[in-house]
Amino acid sequence: MKVLVINCGSSSLKYQLIDMETEQMVAKGNVERIGLEEGNFSHKTADGRSYGDKEPSPNHTHAFNRVIKALLDPEVGVIKELSEISAVGHRVVQGGSRFCEPELINDEVLQGIAELGALAPLHNPAHVQGIKACQEVLGKDVPQVAVFDTAFHSTMPPKAYMYAIPYEYYTKYNIRRYGAHGTSHRFVSKRCIELLGKDAKDTKIITCHIGNGSSITAVDGGKCIDTTMGLTPLDGFMMGTRTGALDPSVVTFIEKQENLSAEEMDTLFNKKSGLLGISGVSSDDRDVAAAEKAGNPRAHLAHEMLVYQIQKFIGAFAMALGRVDAIVFTAGLGENQSDIRQRICDGLELLGVKLNDEVNAATHGAEALLSTEDSKVKVYCIPTNEELAIAQDTQSVVSKL
Repeated sequence: MKVLVINCGSSSLKYQLIDMETEQMVAKGNVERIGLEEGNFSHKTADGRSYGDKEPSPNHTHAFNRVIKALLDPEVGVIKELSEISAVGHRVVQGGSRFCEPELINDEVLQGIAELGALAPLHNPAHVQGIKACQEVLGKDVPQVAVFDTAFHSTMPPKAYMYAIPYEYYTKYNIRRYGAHGTSHRFVSKRCIELLGKDAKDTKIITCHIGNGSSITAVDGGKCIDTTMGLTPLDGFMMGTRTGALDPSVVTFIEKQENLSAEEMDTLFNKKSGLLGISGVSSDDRDVAAAEKAGNPRAHLAHEMLVYQIQKFIGAFAMALGRVDAIVFTAGLGENQSDIRQRICDGLELLGVKLNDEVNAATHGAEALLSTEDSKVKVYCIPTNEELAIAQDTQSVVSKL
Protein backbone atom coordinates (compact mmCIF):
# COMPACT_ATOMS: atom_id res chain seq x y z
CA MET A 1 0.00 0.00 0.00
CA LYS A 2 1.30 3.43 -0.96
CA VAL A 3 -0.04 6.55 0.78
CA LEU A 4 0.40 10.05 -0.63
CA VAL A 5 0.79 12.57 2.18
CA ILE A 6 -0.21 16.15 1.33
CA ASN A 7 0.50 19.35 3.28
CA CYS A 8 -1.05 22.38 1.60
CA GLY A 9 -0.29 25.98 2.44
CA SER A 10 -1.90 29.04 0.91
CA SER A 11 0.75 29.12 -1.83
CA SER A 12 2.43 25.72 -1.52
CA LEU A 13 1.81 22.00 -1.80
CA LYS A 14 4.28 19.66 -0.09
CA TYR A 15 4.04 15.93 -0.63
CA GLN A 16 5.55 12.57 0.23
CA LEU A 17 4.71 9.17 -1.22
CA ILE A 18 5.27 6.50 1.43
CA ASP A 19 5.38 2.74 0.91
CA MET A 20 3.58 1.39 3.96
CA GLU A 21 5.12 -2.09 3.66
CA THR A 22 8.50 -0.60 4.57
CA GLU A 23 7.23 2.73 5.99
CA GLN A 24 9.84 4.43 3.82
CA MET A 25 9.52 7.57 1.71
CA VAL A 26 9.85 6.77 -2.02
CA ALA A 27 9.44 10.33 -3.32
CA LYS A 28 8.88 13.82 -1.97
CA GLY A 29 8.65 17.37 -3.22
CA ASN A 30 7.14 20.81 -3.01
CA VAL A 31 5.24 23.09 -5.37
CA GLU A 32 5.86 26.65 -4.18
CA ARG A 33 4.63 30.14 -5.14
CA ILE A 34 1.22 28.87 -6.27
CA GLY A 35 -0.76 31.70 -7.85
CA LEU A 36 2.32 33.82 -8.59
CA GLU A 37 3.95 34.61 -11.93
CA GLU A 38 7.03 32.48 -11.24
CA GLY A 39 6.70 29.14 -9.50
CA ASN A 40 9.15 26.69 -8.00
CA PHE A 41 8.75 22.91 -8.20
CA SER A 42 11.17 20.40 -6.68
CA HIS A 43 10.85 16.61 -6.76
CA LYS A 44 13.23 14.02 -5.30
CA THR A 45 13.17 10.23 -5.09
CA ALA A 46 14.59 8.05 -2.33
CA ASP A 47 17.17 6.64 -4.75
CA GLY A 48 18.56 10.07 -5.60
CA ARG A 49 16.80 11.12 -8.78
CA SER A 50 15.50 14.69 -8.90
CA TYR A 51 13.64 17.22 -11.02
CA GLY A 52 12.87 20.92 -10.69
CA ASP A 53 11.48 23.82 -12.67
CA LYS A 54 10.13 27.37 -12.33
CA GLU A 55 6.83 26.86 -14.16
CA PRO A 56 3.99 28.80 -12.51
CA SER A 57 0.99 27.02 -11.00
CA PRO A 58 -2.13 29.20 -11.04
CA ASN A 59 -3.97 27.06 -8.45
CA HIS A 60 -3.68 23.95 -6.29
CA THR A 61 -5.34 21.68 -8.88
CA HIS A 62 -2.68 22.60 -11.42
CA ALA A 63 -0.01 22.04 -8.76
CA PHE A 64 -1.38 18.62 -7.85
CA ASN A 65 -1.45 17.61 -11.53
CA ARG A 66 2.27 18.44 -11.67
CA VAL A 67 2.88 16.22 -8.64
CA ILE A 68 1.08 13.31 -10.30
CA LYS A 69 2.98 13.89 -13.54
CA ALA A 70 6.30 13.75 -11.68
CA LEU A 71 5.32 10.58 -9.77
CA LEU A 72 4.45 8.90 -13.10
CA ASP A 73 7.38 10.29 -15.10
CA PRO A 74 9.52 7.58 -16.83
CA GLU A 75 12.77 9.21 -15.64
CA VAL A 76 12.04 10.60 -12.16
CA GLY A 77 8.79 8.81 -11.31
CA VAL A 78 8.21 6.05 -8.76
CA ILE A 79 4.88 4.57 -9.88
CA LYS A 80 3.62 3.27 -13.22
CA GLU A 81 -0.08 4.04 -12.79
CA LEU A 82 -2.33 6.09 -10.51
CA SER A 83 -3.94 2.99 -9.03
CA GLU A 84 -0.73 2.44 -7.06
CA ILE A 85 -1.77 5.35 -4.83
CA SER A 86 -4.08 3.60 -2.38
CA ALA A 87 -5.03 6.64 -0.30
CA VAL A 88 -4.20 10.27 0.42
CA GLY A 89 -3.50 11.64 3.89
CA HIS A 90 -3.85 15.38 4.47
CA ARG A 91 -2.27 17.41 7.23
CA VAL A 92 -4.94 19.76 8.61
CA VAL A 93 -3.79 22.37 11.13
CA GLN A 94 -7.05 23.17 12.91
CA GLY A 95 -9.67 20.62 13.90
CA GLY A 96 -11.10 22.66 16.76
CA SER A 97 -13.04 20.67 19.32
CA ARG A 98 -14.96 19.01 16.48
CA PHE A 99 -12.27 16.68 15.13
CA CYS A 100 -10.29 14.75 17.75
CA GLU A 101 -9.34 11.76 15.59
CA PRO A 102 -8.27 11.22 11.96
CA GLU A 103 -11.34 11.42 9.73
CA LEU A 104 -12.24 9.87 6.40
CA ILE A 105 -12.98 12.89 4.25
CA ASN A 106 -16.53 13.32 2.99
CA ASP A 107 -18.61 16.40 2.24
CA GLU A 108 -19.47 16.88 5.92
CA VAL A 109 -15.83 16.69 7.08
CA LEU A 110 -14.72 18.99 4.27
CA GLN A 111 -17.37 21.51 5.30
CA GLY A 112 -16.25 21.26 8.92
CA ILE A 113 -12.63 21.99 7.97
CA ALA A 114 -13.80 25.01 5.99
CA GLU A 115 -15.94 26.31 8.86
CA LEU A 116 -12.90 26.22 11.17
CA GLY A 117 -11.03 28.52 8.82
CA ALA A 118 -11.49 31.50 11.12
CA LEU A 119 -9.28 29.76 13.71
CA ALA A 120 -6.54 29.08 11.15
CA PRO A 121 -7.04 31.53 8.27
CA LEU A 122 -3.61 30.85 6.73
CA HIS A 123 -4.01 27.08 6.84
CA ASN A 124 -7.50 25.55 6.79
CA PRO A 125 -8.70 27.29 3.60
CA ALA A 126 -5.54 26.02 1.88
CA HIS A 127 -6.19 22.49 3.16
CA VAL A 128 -9.68 22.64 1.63
CA GLN A 129 -8.17 23.68 -1.70
CA GLY A 130 -5.71 20.79 -1.53
CA ILE A 131 -8.42 18.24 -0.73
CA LYS A 132 -10.60 19.46 -3.59
CA ALA A 133 -7.61 19.38 -5.95
CA CYS A 134 -6.94 15.74 -5.02
CA GLN A 135 -10.58 14.85 -5.55
CA GLU A 136 -10.59 16.54 -8.93
CA VAL A 137 -7.45 14.78 -10.16
CA LEU A 138 -7.76 11.36 -8.50
CA GLY A 139 -11.53 11.13 -8.28
CA LYS A 140 -13.63 10.45 -5.20
CA ASP A 141 -12.99 6.69 -5.28
CA VAL A 142 -9.49 7.17 -3.83
CA PRO A 143 -10.02 7.52 -0.06
CA GLN A 144 -8.69 10.66 1.56
CA VAL A 145 -8.08 11.12 5.29
CA ALA A 146 -7.66 14.32 7.32
CA VAL A 147 -5.15 14.17 10.18
CA PHE A 148 -5.48 17.14 12.53
CA ASP A 149 -2.57 18.92 14.24
CA THR A 150 -4.85 19.79 17.14
CA ALA A 151 -6.16 16.25 17.76
CA PHE A 152 -3.37 15.14 20.12
CA HIS A 153 -4.06 18.15 22.32
CA SER A 154 -7.78 17.38 22.61
CA THR A 155 -7.13 15.52 25.88
CA MET A 156 -6.19 18.74 27.71
CA PRO A 157 -8.47 19.46 30.69
CA PRO A 158 -10.49 22.70 30.75
CA LYS A 159 -8.17 24.22 33.37
CA ALA A 160 -5.38 24.03 30.76
CA TYR A 161 -7.23 25.07 27.62
CA MET A 162 -9.52 27.82 28.90
CA TYR A 163 -8.56 31.53 28.83
CA ALA A 164 -9.55 33.90 31.63
CA ILE A 165 -11.79 36.02 29.41
CA PRO A 166 -15.58 36.33 29.63
CA TYR A 167 -16.98 32.81 29.23
CA GLU A 168 -19.37 33.95 26.53
CA TYR A 169 -16.45 34.26 24.06
CA TYR A 170 -15.72 30.58 24.54
CA THR A 171 -19.34 29.61 23.92
CA LYS A 172 -19.83 32.05 21.01
CA TYR A 173 -16.48 31.80 19.20
CA ASN A 174 -14.76 28.69 20.61
CA ILE A 175 -11.85 30.80 21.88
CA ARG A 176 -9.61 28.43 23.82
CA ARG A 177 -6.17 26.81 23.67
CA TYR A 178 -5.94 24.27 20.84
CA GLY A 179 -2.19 23.82 20.42
CA ALA A 180 -0.32 22.77 17.29
CA HIS A 181 2.39 20.35 16.13
CA GLY A 182 0.22 17.64 17.68
CA THR A 183 1.20 15.02 15.11
CA SER A 184 4.88 15.62 15.87
CA HIS A 185 4.39 15.57 19.65
CA ARG A 186 2.40 12.33 19.36
CA PHE A 187 5.02 10.69 17.14
CA VAL A 188 8.05 11.50 19.32
CA SER A 189 6.30 10.87 22.65
CA LYS A 190 5.22 7.43 21.41
CA ARG A 191 8.78 6.65 20.37
CA CYS A 192 10.08 7.94 23.72
CA ILE A 193 7.73 5.59 25.58
CA GLU A 194 9.18 2.71 23.56
CA LEU A 195 12.71 3.79 24.45
CA LEU A 196 11.83 4.07 28.15
CA GLY A 197 10.54 0.50 28.06
CA LYS A 198 7.67 1.33 30.41
CA ASP A 199 3.93 1.00 30.21
CA ALA A 200 2.61 4.16 28.55
CA LYS A 201 0.29 4.95 31.47
CA ASP A 202 3.28 5.13 33.82
CA THR A 203 5.24 7.71 31.81
CA LYS A 204 5.55 11.48 32.16
CA ILE A 205 7.31 13.18 29.25
CA ILE A 206 8.00 16.72 28.06
CA THR A 207 8.36 17.00 24.27
CA CYS A 208 10.11 20.05 22.82
CA HIS A 209 9.38 20.67 19.13
CA ILE A 210 11.84 23.49 18.44
CA GLY A 211 12.10 24.84 14.90
CA ASN A 212 11.06 27.94 13.02
CA GLY A 213 7.71 27.29 14.66
CA SER A 214 8.03 25.82 18.16
CA SER A 215 5.96 24.32 20.94
CA ILE A 216 6.37 22.26 24.10
CA THR A 217 3.90 19.66 25.36
CA ALA A 218 3.39 17.88 28.68
CA VAL A 219 2.50 14.23 28.01
CA ASP A 220 1.10 12.21 30.91
CA GLY A 221 0.42 8.52 30.27
CA GLY A 222 0.76 9.06 26.53
CA LYS A 223 -1.79 11.89 26.50
CA CYS A 224 -1.36 15.65 26.27
CA ILE A 225 -2.31 17.55 29.42
CA ASP A 226 -0.94 20.96 28.38
CA THR A 227 0.89 22.64 25.52
CA THR A 228 2.39 26.05 24.80
CA MET A 229 0.63 27.10 21.61
CA GLY A 230 -2.84 28.51 22.07
CA LEU A 231 -5.78 29.59 19.95
CA THR A 232 -3.21 29.98 17.16
CA PRO A 233 0.44 28.99 16.67
CA LEU A 234 1.51 32.46 17.86
CA ASP A 235 1.34 31.60 21.58
CA GLY A 236 4.05 30.02 23.69
CA PHE A 237 7.70 31.04 23.46
CA MET A 238 9.58 33.05 20.82
CA MET A 239 10.14 31.43 17.44
CA GLY A 240 11.76 32.30 14.12
CA THR A 241 9.44 35.22 13.37
CA ARG A 242 6.72 34.87 16.03
CA THR A 243 6.57 36.61 19.40
CA GLY A 244 5.30 33.82 21.61
CA ALA A 245 3.27 34.90 24.66
CA LEU A 246 2.83 38.65 25.21
CA ASP A 247 1.20 41.00 27.67
CA PRO A 248 -1.98 41.83 25.68
CA SER A 249 -1.37 45.51 26.41
CA VAL A 250 1.73 45.34 24.21
CA VAL A 251 -0.64 44.76 21.30
CA THR A 252 -2.90 47.72 22.01
CA PHE A 253 0.01 50.01 22.91
CA ILE A 254 1.90 49.44 19.64
CA GLU A 255 -1.34 49.55 17.68
CA LYS A 256 -2.12 53.03 19.03
CA GLN A 257 1.41 54.43 18.95
CA GLU A 258 2.13 53.25 15.39
CA ASN A 259 -1.45 53.64 14.12
CA LEU A 260 -1.45 50.08 12.76
CA SER A 261 -4.41 48.04 11.57
CA ALA A 262 -5.31 44.62 12.94
CA GLU A 263 -3.84 43.04 9.81
CA GLU A 264 -0.60 44.97 10.21
CA MET A 265 -0.36 43.94 13.86
CA ASP A 266 -0.90 40.32 12.83
CA THR A 267 1.98 40.61 10.34
CA LEU A 268 4.20 42.32 12.92
CA PHE A 269 3.78 39.60 15.54
CA ASN A 270 3.71 36.60 13.20
CA LYS A 271 6.32 37.51 10.60
CA LYS A 272 8.62 40.24 11.96
CA SER A 273 9.21 39.25 15.58
CA GLY A 274 10.91 36.35 17.37
CA LEU A 275 14.55 35.60 16.55
CA LEU A 276 14.33 37.91 13.53
CA GLY A 277 12.92 40.83 15.48
CA ILE A 278 15.36 40.59 18.38
CA SER A 279 18.55 39.70 16.49
CA GLY A 280 17.91 41.87 13.44
CA VAL A 281 19.85 39.19 11.56
CA SER A 282 17.54 36.41 10.40
CA SER A 283 14.72 34.06 11.34
CA ASP A 284 17.03 31.14 10.59
CA ASP A 285 18.76 30.05 13.78
CA ARG A 286 21.87 29.01 11.87
CA ASP A 287 22.38 32.63 10.84
CA VAL A 288 21.67 33.85 14.36
CA ALA A 289 24.16 31.32 15.78
CA ALA A 290 26.84 32.49 13.34
CA ALA A 291 26.19 36.13 14.26
CA GLU A 292 26.35 35.32 17.98
CA LYS A 293 29.65 33.52 17.47
CA ALA A 294 30.95 36.61 15.67
CA GLY A 295 30.08 38.73 18.71
CA ASN A 296 26.72 40.22 17.74
CA PRO A 297 25.10 41.24 21.08
CA ARG A 298 21.52 41.16 19.73
CA ALA A 299 22.01 37.64 18.38
CA HIS A 300 23.30 36.63 21.81
CA LEU A 301 20.26 38.24 23.47
CA ALA A 302 17.91 36.39 21.11
CA HIS A 303 19.40 33.05 22.12
CA GLU A 304 19.43 33.98 25.80
CA MET A 305 15.73 34.79 25.59
CA LEU A 306 14.90 31.62 23.67
CA VAL A 307 16.73 29.35 26.10
CA TYR A 308 15.28 31.09 29.16
CA GLN A 309 11.71 30.87 27.89
CA ILE A 310 12.05 27.18 27.04
CA GLN A 311 13.49 26.47 30.49
CA LYS A 312 10.54 28.23 32.12
CA PHE A 313 7.99 26.13 30.22
CA ILE A 314 9.85 22.90 30.98
CA GLY A 315 9.84 23.87 34.66
CA ALA A 316 6.15 24.70 34.60
CA PHE A 317 5.25 21.45 32.85
CA ALA A 318 7.38 19.48 35.29
CA MET A 319 5.17 20.85 38.06
CA ALA A 320 2.02 20.03 36.08
CA LEU A 321 3.20 16.45 35.55
CA GLY A 322 4.44 15.92 39.11
CA ARG A 323 7.65 14.29 37.89
CA VAL A 324 9.53 13.98 34.61
CA ASP A 325 10.81 10.70 33.18
CA ALA A 326 12.15 12.16 29.94
CA ILE A 327 12.63 15.33 27.93
CA VAL A 328 12.60 15.01 24.14
CA PHE A 329 14.12 17.44 21.65
CA THR A 330 12.85 17.32 18.07
CA ALA A 331 12.36 19.39 14.87
CA GLY A 332 14.96 21.61 13.17
CA LEU A 333 16.68 23.25 16.15
CA GLY A 334 15.86 20.47 18.59
CA GLU A 335 17.43 17.81 16.38
CA ASN A 336 20.39 19.76 15.01
CA GLN A 337 21.44 22.61 17.31
CA SER A 338 23.44 20.85 20.03
CA ASP A 339 24.49 24.17 21.57
CA ILE A 340 20.87 25.19 22.16
CA ARG A 341 20.13 21.80 23.76
CA GLN A 342 23.20 22.20 25.97
CA ARG A 343 22.23 25.67 27.13
CA ILE A 344 18.67 24.60 27.90
CA CYS A 345 19.72 21.54 29.88
CA ASP A 346 22.40 23.44 31.78
CA GLY A 347 19.57 25.33 33.49
CA LEU A 348 17.62 22.23 34.49
CA GLU A 349 19.82 21.01 37.34
CA LEU A 350 16.91 21.37 39.76
CA LEU A 351 15.14 18.54 37.89
CA GLY A 352 18.25 16.36 38.09
CA VAL A 353 19.09 16.68 34.40
CA LYS A 354 22.68 15.78 33.49
CA LEU A 355 23.70 15.96 29.87
CA ASN A 356 26.41 13.85 28.27
CA ASP A 357 28.23 16.74 26.63
CA GLU A 358 30.21 14.57 24.23
CA VAL A 359 27.19 12.64 22.94
CA ASN A 360 25.11 15.80 22.70
CA ALA A 361 27.76 17.63 20.67
CA ALA A 362 28.01 14.71 18.23
CA THR A 363 24.24 14.32 17.72
CA HIS A 364 22.69 16.02 14.71
CA GLY A 365 19.41 14.78 13.24
CA ALA A 366 19.75 11.32 14.75
CA GLU A 367 18.04 9.45 17.56
CA ALA A 368 20.18 9.41 20.69
CA LEU A 369 20.09 9.31 24.48
CA LEU A 370 21.78 12.58 25.41
CA SER A 371 21.79 12.29 29.20
CA THR A 372 24.29 10.58 31.49
CA GLU A 373 23.59 7.29 33.23
CA ASP A 374 23.08 9.01 36.58
CA SER A 375 20.73 11.71 35.24
CA LYS A 376 17.39 11.60 37.06
CA VAL A 377 15.65 12.59 33.82
CA LYS A 378 16.48 10.97 30.50
CA VAL A 379 17.07 13.41 27.66
CA TYR A 380 16.54 12.25 24.08
CA CYS A 381 16.95 13.58 20.59
CA ILE A 382 14.21 11.93 18.53
CA PRO A 383 13.78 13.03 14.90
CA THR A 384 10.15 13.73 14.12
CA ASN A 385 8.38 12.23 11.12
CA GLU A 386 4.97 13.85 10.80
CA GLU A 387 4.51 12.52 7.27
CA LEU A 388 4.91 8.92 8.43
CA ALA A 389 2.51 9.52 11.31
CA ILE A 390 -0.07 10.90 8.86
CA ALA A 391 0.46 7.93 6.55
CA GLN A 392 0.02 5.50 9.46
CA ASP A 393 -3.21 7.22 10.52
CA THR A 394 -4.44 7.16 6.94
CA GLN A 395 -3.70 3.46 6.59
CA SER A 396 -5.49 2.76 9.87
CA VAL A 397 -8.65 4.61 8.78
CA VAL A 398 -8.69 3.11 5.28
CA SER A 399 -8.17 -0.44 6.58
CA LYS A 400 -11.54 -0.19 8.34
CA LEU A 401 -13.47 0.56 5.12
